[in-house]
Order: sequence, then C-alpha cells, then structure tokens
Amino acid sequence: MLYDVVIAGGGTAGCAAAYTAGRLGLKTLLIEKRIHLGGSITSGLVIPAMQAGQNQINTDFFNNLTAELRSIGGQVTYMKNQGWFNPELTKIVLDKMMTKANADVLLDTEIQKAEYENRRITRLFISSSPYSCIPQILSLSNEQIQNPLGILSIPIETRYVIDATGNCEVAKLCGCELLGNLQEQQPVSLRFMMSGVDVEAFGRWLLDFDTDRNVTTVELIDGVTHLSTAYTWDSDKEWALKPLFDDAVAKNILEDRDRNYFQIFTTAGMPSTIAFNCPRVIEDRKAEGPEGRQIYQAARESILRLSNFCKEYFPGFEKAYISNIADMLGVRVSQRIKGKYVYTIDDLKSGKKFTNPVVTADYPVDVHSSERDKSTLHESGEYQLPIESLMSADFDNLFAAGRCLSADFLAQGALRVQPSCFAMGEGVAKYIVELCK
Repeated sequence: MLYDVVIAGGGTAGCAAAYTAGRLGLKTLLIEKRIHLGGSITSGLVIPAMQAGQNQINTDFFNNLTAELRSIGGQVTYMKNQGWFNPELTKIVLDKMMTKANADVLLDTEIQKAEYENRRITRLFISSSPYSCIPQILSLSNEQIQNPLGILSIPIETRYVIDATGNCEVAKLCGCELLGNLQEQQPVSLRFMMSGVDVEAFGRWLLDFDTDRNVTTVELIDGVTHLSTAYTWDSDKEWALKPLFDDAVAKNILEDRDRNYFQIFTTAGMPSTIAFNCPRVIEDRKAEGPEGRQIYQAARESILRLSNFCKEYFPGFEKAYISNIADMLGVRVSQRIKGKYVYTIDDLKSGKKFTNPVVTADYPVDVHSSERDKSTLHESGEYQLPIESLMSADFDNLFAAGRCLSADFLAQGALRVQPSCFAMGEGVAKYIVELCK
C-alpha cells in the first residue's frame, strides 16, 4: 500500500501532522507505539499546553482540539490560556479527530526498518502486537500475516515521512546526522495526579497563604474552582511555600531533592483532582537504556513522599490519594535531526524572519537544571522557525517535527512546548501537501 505521508509518533506534533494531512486530502498513516495517541499530554500528563504567543501560526489543529475537548467537558480556559486539557478525554478526542480527517492510525505498532535510495525513503517496515488492527487498515490477506503471535516486517510504501517520535527514531534507522550531546541535558520529570481533594478548601487556604499572584492564582470558572501554585529550591525569589518544604525536609517527610521543583494545578473535568508538574528527577542518568528503571523507581518513590507531604501540610488534601502516575517520562530535550537549516539561539534572540515560517512564538528559553540556581528562563521577543529546520539534510522526503527539530540546545529549550510542536506538525503537513500537488 502506498501512502502520501507516513507519520511516526502520535504525540503532539505527529497528531497535528496526521490530522492536517488527512483533512487536506493526503493518504495518511499515523504510527504510534503506545495504545493511544497524545504523547506528552496523555501518556506524560503534561498539562496545560503553555501559551506561546499572541501571533501564532498553524493553529487550526490546536483550535479544533480545544473545541472538541470543550464540547465534552475536557477543556477550560484559565489564566487566559485555552490549553488546560483533560488528558484522559484527550485520548478519546484524538481518536475522533483522526477518523474525521480520514487518517489511518496504527497503535501498538513500531517501525523496525527503513529502505531508501537516492536520498529518498521508499519503504518502512512495521511490527505490531497480535491485537493490532493492521490487517484491516492495510487490507492484508491471511497469507500476508506471517506470524500468528505478531505481524512482522510488513512493508509500507510512502512518498514522504515525518519523524515525530521525539527522539529521531526514524532518522536513526536511516543513519541521518544528528545534533545534541550528553553534556546538553535537562532533567526529566514523572508527573502524577491526586484525587479526593477538597479543591475549594485548598483554594481558600492557598489564597491567604500566598499573596503573590505571579505564583499563585485561584479562579472560579463555571462554578468550579481552578488554581495553580509553585515552589522551587532556587533562591531567585521568596516562595511562600518554602517554610513548609523546609519543615518537611527537617522532619524527613521529604528528601531535599524532592523539593527541587514543585508545581500543581487543577485539571479540566476533574473537579477533585490536582495535577503535579513534578517530581523533577535530578539524578545524572539517561532516560533510556538499562538505567531507565532506576529513574522511574526514584521518581515513583518521590511521588509517594510528595503525596504524603501534601496530605500533611495542605488543607483539603486530608482524604486525597494518588490516582494517576504518568506512563511516560516528561523529556525536555533529546537528540535532534540535522536539518537543511540548524536554528540557533541567535536566530531566536534576534527575531530573524524567514520566507517559509512554520512557527511564530514568543515562549521563553526554558532550560531546567538538576543543580540549584542553575535553571534558565529568559524572556525573548517574537521569533520564527523556518520549514528548513524540519527538513532532513540527508534525505529529500524526510521531515522531523516536535522536540527533535533541527535546532541548537538553547533554541530547542524555547521551541519544545506543545503549541509550537502542534504548529510544526501542522506546518510541515501543509508543506508536504503543496509538494504532492
């Protein structure tokens, strides 16, 4: 079967690309290794989608996703940000959106091999579990199903490929030159949620306890309390929650590393649930390979301590319990493809203009550190990202969208947020549509 475009990775950039390509008439296949779409939003519990500017482009997917979620109670606009999504309902909405766009979707499926010649990828080989819907979607006969325990080495022919895996998995299979090194790292996080919270009581206490509205806000939206607050161990400001964390560390309720980064907020459609943008895992270990288990284990142990801390110190958490732990690490930086244009921090800071931009944003350079007082959050003006930074330098029909774009370490620290990844996926799909005409 020949596709116009195959997208590897059903996260933020990949879903935007597949939805856009399908709606605009391309024969589209989206391949995702997990059992649902959404990536960082759903598997990683990375909510909300951060605001990335007032003049963003390629926003159709984001706007449609927002509208679909709102229609079933899975979205709220809080602090003038539409991107407060319900991660569980997002799984359902993304399924519906791909169906509306006539995009084929393979879940629980991975790309095992790529064939290429003359600077073009010609075929991708996929494998999946026996419960996959590959036979129906690809119209395979029984004779073509080679193994009753799993479909192996099924070839997919395609005109174009978008690597939206977050870590250049397709680019690696093709031997592409990559950017990034082990010295350029940010700590990962493992997010979680607690339910059974009396959010109204917690909100009333929080408003009185922290008067800094740049850190703590509480709003009543459609009769439901929404709130957000934060604390870090950095000394760049006076955090209202600091005495509570100091006391908890002194009493061995928390370990010192547990308080390196702490942020919590409510979730759309979950009125008694608080979402946590933490713990941030500061051990100097890679998120992949044999050490991955230790990262997950350390993070889950920290989650238990943080949940006990909340029940001990926060009014409204007395009956709260851990209700969800992300099944994917929140990875902030990864390997990146070398594109036809390597976007730099100087491009970003200067606001350089390009002929074919796919992103317009002003999200700051946000680089986390595992060390105290070493994180970076530099505001910038508006900047553009060119399509050439999503085009492989080695292959003429391979694109990369999302955090694995062609950019240097600091520039990627501004472009990695979900709205910019949505825009990359949508923008590159529109570009491919023009190439297919």
